[in-house]
Amino acid sequence: MKCWICKRQARGYGHTDNRHGVGDPRRYPIDWVFCSRRCQEAFHALYGNWLRVREGHTDIKGVAMIDPSDVELAAMKQCLKAFGEAAGEIGFAKPLGEYSEAEALRVIDAIVPRYTEAMVAHHEVSKSPPVRGLPPTPDPLAPDAVHPFADLEDDLPWDEPKGKKP
Repeated sequence: MKCWICKRQARGYGHTDNRHGVGDPRRYPIDWVFCSRRCQEAFHALYGNWLRVREGHTDIKGVAMIDPSDVELAAMKQCLKAFGEAAGEIGFAKPLGEYSEAEALRVIDAIVPRYTEAMVAHHEVSKSPPVRGLPPTPDPLAPDAVHPFADLEDDLPWDEPKGKKP
């Protein structure tokens, strides 16, 4: 299963809706799973804000945006060139508020793929979380990876060579 927030592999963090009883299947939404405590907390912040707005306790303009991480900020910076090219085709003199729907969609189409590509590239490089002071862990599934048991001999007692008796 994938993390509901960042779409990485989920790692045991989940959500339980305690408004429902123990036997009620609505108590355990199976698709609300997360890769980390950070994504789980981000989900609960978003979900809590959504519930408060839906119930009328909070004005929609008062809902806070979650601060972007360093990775997200780097991905945003990688979108600047694509944004500049799209805005240059439309014309820099034209204010953003006067863009037609087609022009706005052209800008969005230029930015969003670059952002998602940058996020995917980062997550592919860091499949396992980095530990400070240790070299990155090699991918055991890579074609040039050394098998972890390659240095062990094939000397199982039940696999005695034929013709040799103890």
